[in-house]
Amino acid sequence: MSARTLFLAWQDNRSRQWFPVGRLDADPEHSKFRFRYTGGAERAQRDVGFPLAADFPSLREDYRAPELFPLFSNRITTLGRPDFVTYVRNLDLSVQADPIEILAVDGGASGTDAFEVFPKIEKGDDGGFRCRFFLHGWRYVNATAQARLDRVVADDRLHVTLELSNPVARVAVQLQTLDYHVIGWAPRYLVKDLMMAMAESPGTCVAHVVRVNPLPAPSKQRLLIELAGNWGSHEPMTDVDFRPLVG
Repeated sequence: MSARTLFLAWQDNRSRQWFPVGRLDADPEHSKFRFRYTGGAERAQRDVGFPLAADFPSLREDYRAPELFPLFSNRITTLGRPDFVTYVRNLDLSVQADPIEILAVDGGASGTDAFEVFPKIEKGDDGGFRCRFFLHGWRYVNATAQARLDRVVADDRLHVTLELSNPVARVAVQLQTLDYHVIGWAPRYLVKDLMMAMAESPGTCVAHVVRVNPLPAPSKQRLLIELAGNWGSHEPMTDVDFRPLVG
């Protein structure tokens, strides 16, 4: 498999704002891994005092290694663990999945820091795209929506709508059941590009449930969602927040 790109996102625990702060270019087949901070890290430092990761103490260093950096590898369950098969099944992956494939779906959220990981979304020649993520914010919807969420099953279609008055993020992308219950949100670090898809190609953004993972699966893996749309002329993940500061 060719080289792939993941982004590192960080959330400020006071403002709850998300920033894309780093870019990982990974080629596991050839043992090449490269990490660089992006413009989002510089903005996060300026606006909210983003503390650089201990693994990457310099904002303008070009980090390279023959194996996956610990900041990323420590976020996944590895082959050999007794729960590995269940873990990758919850991600809708096979046991042959490599760490980059796993991180791209799992997100690597940890209780010990405020980082998450997400993949660079590829745009097709026709402008189309698909992305997968676990539903965010479902624990904060009202009781009626919680009850509706309990009845959601794999392959259920969902509405994708723009929310302009979100109390935390101001602008957010909602996921709703076809009977209009808000059951959660897309990750905030995807909102800007998803907004562009909704503006460039109105009505083309659609979503469905890939997997429902009941307890004892982690709450962050409750619902795996696939969202598809079309960006038209928009080039995703190319603004200053996503651009590496070096190289």
